[in-house]
Amino acid sequence: MERESLCVLVSGGVDSAVALAEAARGLVPVLPVYVRTGLVWEPAEMYWLGRFLPSLRVRALRPLEVLEMPVRDLYGDHWSLTGEDPPGRESPDEAVYLPGRNLLLLAKTGVLAARRGCRALVMGPLATNPFPDGRRVFFDRMGEAIGLALGLEGPLPIETPLAGLSKAEVIRRGRDLRLDLTFSCLAPGPDRRHCGRCNKCAERYRGFAAAGVEDPTEYVSAPGADHDRDRLIARDRALGRKGR
Repeated sequence: MERESLCVLVSGGVDSAVALAEAARGLVPVLPVYVRTGLVWEPAEMYWLGRFLPSLRVRALRPLEVLEMPVRDLYGDHWSLTGEDPPGRESPDEAVYLPGRNLLLLAKTGVLAARRGCRALVMGPLATNPFPDGRRVFFDRMGEAIGLALGLEGPLPIETPLAGLSKAEVIRRGRDLRLDLTFSCLAPGPDRRHCGRCNKCAERYRGFAAAGVEDPTEYVSAPGADHDRDRLIARDRALGRKGR
């Protein structure tokens, strides 16, 4: 991997897809990285990510790197591993918190990025991210820790280019991409479709509606009635302004 390349953490969702596409439009090679931790939705994520990546058709994009970091010994019988009772469409964002997820992802991906000579590591958190490991101060200090741990000349920068944006704004930025090939669901069925009943499906549904972009997603169950959608869109817009 060339020294001035970028390493981009991808999940298969809209946010990381847009972050990856924008990074790959530059002049430096881009290495997409997926970290498999054993969560129930990962097989569906991997399927859709495998379809989305070829759709970018950019020369800067390198083959996907898949890392393994099982979390069953840490999370035990957490809903993200068992698939039992995932947060529903009316649940708050805090309900989908996975303890230390960014800490774990960045620790392993940071080692890979440093060994490949990448100049920075890119992630796609948004303005509405409420979690302690989604804050700028965390990313700055994590980059410093990676640099210290690996004997780099300075920190490994962790870039979050979408951090000031709402879901709707990200969707508008990526409206020319194959967003129908992205995936963001906590309880996919065996056919790898979005369930339409979970927190992430509702967030996705509201995001497309607020962006004024036709939602190409095929949901097993409609994510909500129009009056619920409008109320939740207003909430998301308010959270986006607050997060700026």
